[in-house]
Amino acid sequence: MVDMSAQASIAVTRVTDALRSGTPSDIASLLADMSPGDIAHLINSSPPTTRDELWTLLDHEQEADVLNELPDDIRNHFLAELRPEAVAELIAQLDDDDVADILHELPQADTDKILDSLTTDDRERFETVLSYPDDVAGGLMSTDTLTIRADLTMDVVLRYLRRHTRLPENTDSLIVVNRDDRYVGLLPVRTLLVSDPNTSVREMMKTEREPLDAMTSADEVARRFERNDWISAPVVDPDGKLIGRITIDDVVDVIREQADHSLAVMAGLGDGDAFTPVLSTAPQRAVWLAINLATAILAASVIGVFQDTIEKVVALAVLMPIVASMGGIAGTQSLTVLIRAMAMGQINDRTEMWLVRREILVSIINGLLWAAVIAVIASYWFGDITLGIIIAFAIVINLITAGIAGASLPLILDRLDIDPALAGGVVLTTITDVVGFLAFLGLAAYFYG
Repeated sequence: MVDMSAQASIAVTRVTDALRSGTPSDIASLLADMSPGDIAHLINSSPPTTRDELWTLLDHEQEADVLNELPDDIRNHFLAELRPEAVAELIAQLDDDDVADILHELPQADTDKILDSLTTDDRERFETVLSYPDDVAGGLMSTDTLTIRADLTMDVVLRYLRRHTRLPENTDSLIVVNRDDRYVGLLPVRTLLVSDPNTSVREMMKTEREPLDAMTSADEVARRFERNDWISAPVVDPDGKLIGRITIDDVVDVIREQADHSLAVMAGLGDGDAFTPVLSTAPQRAVWLAINLATAILAASVIGVFQDTIEKVVALAVLMPIVASMGGIAGTQSLTVLIRAMAMGQINDRTEMWLVRREILVSIINGLLWAAVIAVIASYWFGDITLGIIIAFAIVINLITAGIAGASLPLILDRLDIDPALAGGVVLTTITDVVGFLAFLGLAAYFYG
């Protein structure tokens, strides 16, 4: 039997073949049988002109769900082509949190027009979520919740559920509130199904689960879901009043977006996708190339100071890249460890200095080990023991510097409200290059002066 992932792959292949053969009717027919997620993946994996063609071939009933699965930049491209009334019709089919994601990305003027085109009930629901930033729990939540009172019996709750034609997605628990809509606890659905019908909700509900405050950061929301294996979590305002809930699918989106962003910024790229046009991509990369050029000139200026020494001992020019490279790798390892610990919420007043000390000690051990190895290689290679001693000392100095810089830079940049993933690599490379060249060539100038 063919599994679902294989079927999706076959469908994508068929659409791709139909695109090559230029048969729109066949493409539309194939798209009609595909899931919104697979269609979104196909659009995201296509060049801009093909994306537009695929979008025009979608059934009207598919547009909202496909739109919800697309990355922000592609989704905004399609929305820009629609009238506010048409956008309002599409988003009215989506959950509050998904609508908030879409509207947060649009200009305020467009958002106001779209909200004015909605019904009063829909507008009030969406405005509740839009009142919070998109990177906190309030901006991630949906107001689509099932609430019950603690004094009800299980039998009454079951009858209440049967009156619904559908339950909210990822409903693993019913939220228990008091008469003022303040959060009291959770009643797991599995508990409801196996309990005595005459048992009260108060007897069976779980009260140890703390709700999420609406202003809890998206990072902290993701960490708490990961640590506790939650499927959903209630969200409350400062007064403890229930205002919505967050589900695991929203958290997966947060984690994926954070991972994509971190990968892009560490490489000096923008948030565009692989098919971003040349004229948009080139300026984004040019900025980081300019920054890299400035740091490279700084490192080169250090080398220039010791030009006379290099001319006397040509072997220095051969060995310089080794010193800089070893420091760069060691620093990047420490930098990555600290950034990862920050992303996982492991950094606090108690742990940050422990981690910094650990990275420095690791750098000292590796510095001594590889300094000895490189000293032997350099001495044998160039027949000069002095040169081996010089590069050994330079390696130790640069690796210790790399450990200190790599471990402390993320903490310093975070306190300055600068993304460590964005700026850490550039600053670290500059430090290890400058210190490496300065130590190596400075020692050489002293010994060969």
